[in-house]
Amino acid sequence: MNIKRKKRKASITTSSMSDIGFLLLIFIMLISLMNQRYEEHIEYSEAKQLQKTSLEHNFEIWIQKDGTVSANKQNATPELLEALVVSAIAEHPDVQVHIIADKNTPYKYVNSVVSVLQSLQHRVVSFVVKEFVK
Repeated sequence: MNIKRKKRKASITTSSMSDIGFLLLIFIMLISLMNQRYEEHIEYSEAKQLQKTSLEHNFEIWIQKDGTVSANKQNATPELLEALVVSAIAEHPDVQVHIIADKNTPYKYVNSVVSVLQSLQHRVVSFVVKEFVK
């Protein structure tokens, strides 16, 4: 007995290809939002000479012009700041501490943060600025 088979064309269905592309686009957009760095809204100080630091193992301390100090996305008292720095150093001994202060921040607020770091004997501190434009 001769059974005839229907020959199908060898093709890939592309009807759901646009759906896959759309979902991939949404996935990439969501992932890129997760990697954004936490930033406070400040006006950066300017410097004539810059030195770039690595992006790995940074601990950022933000100081607003009204004296509000924040680290790890939370407002920090000197005692809490000390605990946060100690835990960051314990987690990564090569952590770099960055002080990011508003351009109009009085020095007494910056000095209070520096004194906390001095009490911990942390010697490497970077002050984050933007490049001076003539």
